[in-house]
Amino acid sequence: MSHLLHLDSSARRASFSRELSARYAATWAGTRTYRDLAADPVPVIGEAWTEICDALLTAGITDPERYADVVETPSQKQAWAIVEPLLAELLEADVVLIGAPMYNFSIPAALKTWIDQVTFPRMSLRGKAFVVAGARGGTYAPGTPRAPFDHHERYLRDFFAGHYDVDDVRFVHAELTNALVDPHLAAREADRVASRRQALEGVSWAG
Repeated sequence: MSHLLHLDSSARRASFSRELSARYAATWAGTRTYRDLAADPVPVIGEAWTEICDALLTAGITDPERYADVVETPSQKQAWAIVEPLLAELLEADVVLIGAPMYNFSIPAALKTWIDQVTFPRMSLRGKAFVVAGARGGTYAPGTPRAPFDHHERYLRDFFAGHYDVDDVRFVHAELTNALVDPHLAAREADRVASRRQALEGVSWAG
């Protein structure tokens, strides 16, 4: 049975990215694990984590099942105690679902911290799929004036391909969410509603 790792990273309890990721998760037919990276933040990496990375490179270890072989010092063991359960969840998943709003043109710090903890040199996750349920205050769709500032989808797509060796990646975005609160975007309310509706209709498991 396929397994889903569902991550949320929005600082808002009631957010558009959470709504979209929940819609996808509700259609999932297999088993799943849920982690709220905003409510239960992952610690930032420290020097001991970098020592583990260096040791893996030196030893030429790329198999995640052997990462623990290089963990030696007390500080490294402490760092590994944080990594191990996060990495186990990632490796168990067939599909990784990420609720990720755009913050300041990029991803939330809570999500970046998780990525840092579970990413190691020459690590391949080929065979897994990633689904990103995103939300943006404005519109950053291709061809729009703000498209060049999209370091949200672009970063994640490049990261999954360049570091995890994964090209099975799907993005679904609710755009113009700030039309609800920003008077300058009030005229785009109909577009916001249409974008949310399209996103909700399009975010579902197709397994």
